[in-house]
Amino acid sequence: MQNRKILAAALACALGAAALTGCTEDNAAQQATSASQARPPAEVKVITLKASDHAIDTVLTGRTSAYHVAEVRPQVNGILQKRLFTEGAQVKAGEALYQIDPAPYEANLKSAQATLAQAQATLSQARADAKRSAELVKIKAVSVQSNDAAQAALKTAEAAVEAGRAAVNTAKIDLGYTKVLSPISGRVSRSEVTEGALMTAYQAQILTTVQQLDPIYVDVTQTAEDMLRIRREIEQGALKADKDGNARVTLTLADGTAYGLEGKLTFTDAQVEESTGAVKLRAVFPNPKFELMPGMYVRARLLEGVRPESILVNMQCVMRDTKGTAYVYVVTPDNKVERRDIVVSRTEGTNWLVDSGLKDGERVIFEGFQRTAPGATVKPVEFNPADLPAPKPLFE
Repeated sequence: MQNRKILAAALACALGAAALTGCTEDNAAQQATSASQARPPAEVKVITLKASDHAIDTVLTGRTSAYHVAEVRPQVNGILQKRLFTEGAQVKAGEALYQIDPAPYEANLKSAQATLAQAQATLSQARADAKRSAELVKIKAVSVQSNDAAQAALKTAEAAVEAGRAAVNTAKIDLGYTKVLSPISGRVSRSEVTEGALMTAYQAQILTTVQQLDPIYVDVTQTAEDMLRIRREIEQGALKADKDGNARVTLTLADGTAYGLEGKLTFTDAQVEESTGAVKLRAVFPNPKFELMPGMYVRARLLEGVRPESILVNMQCVMRDTKGTAYVYVVTPDNKVERRDIVVSRTEGTNWLVDSGLKDGERVIFEGFQRTAPGATVKPVEFNPADLPAPKPLFE
């Protein structure tokens, strides 16, 4: 009987201890749940993506070259008397640049004029003799042979006059060539000769160079692969050709500043260079203030086309895993974080151009990756694009 009492007391103690333990565990679970619920979601900055028609362009390096270049050479022999231009100045077509000693050519002109006058006097006499002989031969006052001689003398005199006139014209031309004129309008470079130098007609050495700089050429190269890609994307509808049909080009100068005027692509070479696999392109730019000079290194931004409904995502939003796969963190409508693999093809300033993986209106995390992970709940705060850091210049 006493053993039963002892057993009953022990059982009661065990049940009480179990009940006490269960209460303690329930309280701990409740406290953990409360603590979890009390912790606020991590705050992250997000950018809401917007699809839009985006102009696709390519930056190509190149150099400027003069629109027209004229090498100035003498066309007559003689001694250079004077330079008539200021080096580096603007000159007009037909403006005198040099003066060659004209004295010998002035004398030649006077001599040719005198010879012409003598031939004209002889012609007058021959014309009178021929007329008189023609009348006399009708009445047989002179022989036919004498008349033929008079008529031949007339023709000889006429030919002498023509030769004299040609000699005068030649002398005038040579005298005119003693003033060396600019063949085009443009900027004249430095003089390669000085006063007193001996000039030879059509000599190999140039006197100076005149370059037309407004407009001006910009010569660049583009790989054949890029050209094929652009054509293929236009055919497939991924790119739309510019509506005005002109390929527009903008420039960035060597110091990173943008050139204020827009140019147009005017020439694409018909063949690919075997050594480089590139195609030569040429654009024309207005240059009214002569800011661009031949030989300058520039970057030309060539508009390839327009990609409709394209998505751009800031570079800071894009991460890569150990396999090199690009991905972003997307915040779903219920504020859950989701990893999204994407395909990007090219950069546009501080953005990636997305080929696939993202849609219009989706929110991607811009800042706060370290405070969250896929599946976590976050508090998204829209990021102001004005707070983005200014892009670095192309040239440093």
